Formats: sequence, structure tokens, C-alpha cells
Amino acid sequence: MHALLILDMQVGLFHGSDKPWAGEALLNTLNGLLIKAREAGAPIFLARHVGPPGSPIEPASPLTQLVQELRLEGDEVIFEKRRPNAFAMTDLGNRLTACGADGVVITGMKTQYCVDSTCRAARDLGFDAVLIADGHTCIDTPELAAEMIIAHHNATLAGPFCRVVYAQEWSF
Repeated sequence: MHALLILDMQVGLFHGSDKPWAGEALLNTLNGLLIKAREAGAPIFLARHVGPPGSPIEPASPLTQLVQELRLEGDEVIFEKRRPNAFAMTDLGNRLTACGADGVVITGMKTQYCVDSTCRAARDLGFDAVLIADGHTCIDTPELAAEMIIAHHNATLAGPFCRVVYAQEWSF
């Protein structure tokens, strides 16, 4: 069984001054995956990236709250992380194992940081890692447009680090 993992879909990242690429499409994709996961009885996990007290991303900050556009129903596990890799210094791996998940479907933000490092870590920890090709995003950088960053990571991670599958092709 695969669990759904949504990374860092937070107010500060999604609704900040720099808008993520294809943000509305991403929300539709994630909400569709939430429906598929619930229908299949798959566990759902959402990570919030937080920083130390007094920082702009301290745990209670409005910037770290999950975006309201996600259709959450209260059956999800929401946890805090402090590193790009969602497994680092969290109990995510133990929680996945405890609920019977041997795989994790990775989505969210930001492609080149938390999505990338979580995909790599999941496989190293023995989970079947699946990256949803149209289920992650980021913002443009001075060097590359977000669309190119996403395409590069889908190509680079596919195979050695995870399976890359489009949302419409994925079944839990």
C-alpha cells in the first residue's frame, strides 16, 4: 500500500510574493489525489516546514499554515519538519510502517528542495517512492524557469530514486 505525502503546501510558499508555477493546476491535482487516496483507504500525510521560535516560519506563524484550498477532511496526519527531507528528524518513516505503507506518493513544494530530498530518502529507507510528475512545483530562479526545474527533476529522479507517474495514471 502507498501513502500520499503532500509537502509544504503552506501559505508563505504558495501565496507569497513569488507565485509557484502552475499553482492552480497543482491544487486541482492534489485535491484529486486526496480523493483517490480516501476512496482507496490510503493514509494521507501532510508536512509543514517550520523554523525556530522567533523566525518568520516559527510553528505558529500564519506563513507555515497549510493553504485553505486543499480539501482536507481531518483524516490526515499533519506533521512538522525542519529539514528538506521529510524523513529527517521526524517520525514519518515509523508512521508509514505502522499504518502498513510500504510506498509513498510524493507531491507538493518545492521541487528542487523538499520534493527532491524526500524522494531520494524514501528509496534509501526502503519505501517504494513514487513522484507525481504533475504533482509538485516551485518558483522561477534567476538561473532556470520553474517549468524547467520540474522537468529536470522528473527526468533525473525517475529510475534510480523513484517512479515518476502522472496523477491521472496513478491508483492507490
